[in-house]
Amino acid sequence: MRRDDKEITEQKDLDEIMKKAQVCRLAVSYEAMAYIVPMSFGYASRTLYFHSAQEGLKLMILRENPKACFEVDIETEVVPGEKACDWTMRYQSVVGFGDVAFIEDLEGKREAMHIIMQQYSDEAKQIEDSALSGVTLLKLTISNMTGKKSG
Repeated sequence: MRRDDKEITEQKDLDEIMKKAQVCRLAVSYEAMAYIVPMSFGYASRTLYFHSAQEGLKLMILRENPKACFEVDIETEVVPGEKACDWTMRYQSVVGFGDVAFIEDLEGKREAMHIIMQQYSDEAKQIEDSALSGVTLLKLTISNMTGKKSG
């Protein structure tokens, strides 16, 4: 990171940002094309979980290349300045890398969905087997993550 004064290095601080975030941007690459998509997600133990439809560009790419990058941010706020180049942003963000795997077994899917639901609510919901069979669940094992804060 270019600016050490903005770097977040403590894992507990990174975890806190991950738990507060509402949207995770998942970036993948295929041949000469980059693709990024905002997604609902769940975070637990340096692992991200995503649910998806059963087909689409993102899944096609991940089947060919499971390497991915992600980004989340919280507490964003525009800070106006007197001159155009004095404007800035307040934020906390995490960027990371990892490998994505498709979760195939029913119990693994159920656990992933519970983690995703916990990201947004403390309510425990029953998840029917039929609902799990109709979605794709992904697990991104994080190999590296860094945080940044501004303002």
